[in-house]
Amino acid sequence: MVTSAHEASHRIFQDRPEILVPVFGALNLPFPEKAAVDVLTPDATELLPLERRVDSVLRVQPSDGDDFLLAIEAQGRHDTDKETSWPYYVAYLRAKFRLPVLLLVVCKSRATAKWAAGPFSCGARGWTAQSTHPLVVGPDNVPMITEPRAVRENLAMATFAALTHSSSSDATAILEALAHAVQASDKKSATYYNDLLDVGLGNTRAGEKWRELMTFVTYFPGRGTVRETAYLEGKEEGREEGKQEGVARGEAKAILRVLEVRGVDIPEDARERVSACTDFDTLNRWLDRSVHAESIDELFAGDDTEPSSATADS
Repeated sequence: MVTSAHEASHRIFQDRPEILVPVFGALNLPFPEKAAVDVLTPDATELLPLERRVDSVLRVQPSDGDDFLLAIEAQGRHDTDKETSWPYYVAYLRAKFRLPVLLLVVCKSRATAKWAAGPFSCGARGWTAQSTHPLVVGPDNVPMITEPRAVRENLAMATFAALTHSSSSDATAILEALAHAVQASDKKSATYYNDLLDVGLGNTRAGEKWRELMTFVTYFPGRGTVRETAYLEGKEEGREEGKQEGVARGEAKAILRVLEVRGVDIPEDARERVSACTDFDTLNRWLDRSVHAESIDELFAGDDTEPSSATADS
């Protein structure tokens, strides 16, 4: 089953391909430091109604050698079906693109990583027709990056390490170092890495710790990050009006601004609903949700009735 944690573990390679150099370093394998990396379609479906889809497929074009493909699979558990689908992916991509193919499997569990290394062979009567040898990264070979300078110098790899070691007893130390680095980064990077870890860690103990570290009003003060700025701009407008209605309008603007900055689509009726609300309990609930909501439906989840339009004057 595809989960948010599963998606984060391989999507980071699409979004931040620079981590390929340190990841291959963890495998004690060379990787060209100067190479163009293109994201290819992961669809391996044939004409017959049999859908197969690789998690991520990258085309690597080294400046000093021949192109090759890197098929990336995020694997959360032992799955015997993969012992046949992974060789299929390699063979299919080799035939489709006429390029050498490497298979990289990302695991968070040591036991899963041990199994995923294979090899997975196909043959009979002593003869091997095909053998697949995945490259595997997991808790045993991805370094725990807790030194602040190392985290700052490679936020992408530090984020990948945090996802990989999310079940480790040392996860808190990794996340604390990463939180400080994200806090000091530019607005675009801070938003990307915070959201990726929020989704990738999910409802785990590490996920709860990350959200605690990145708590909206306690984590960002004075840093000028995108969410703090959005929040303070809206609140300041309310203060200037000097009335409770003004404070409510300022909080509504803060909610909308946070959603806009995070790229959440806001239909006009939803915008009007937030702007018209003067109930502070509702506004505070929406403000808390705006930090993590992926859609306007998530913002309003459980709020079946329209918000009160009565003024909030005491």
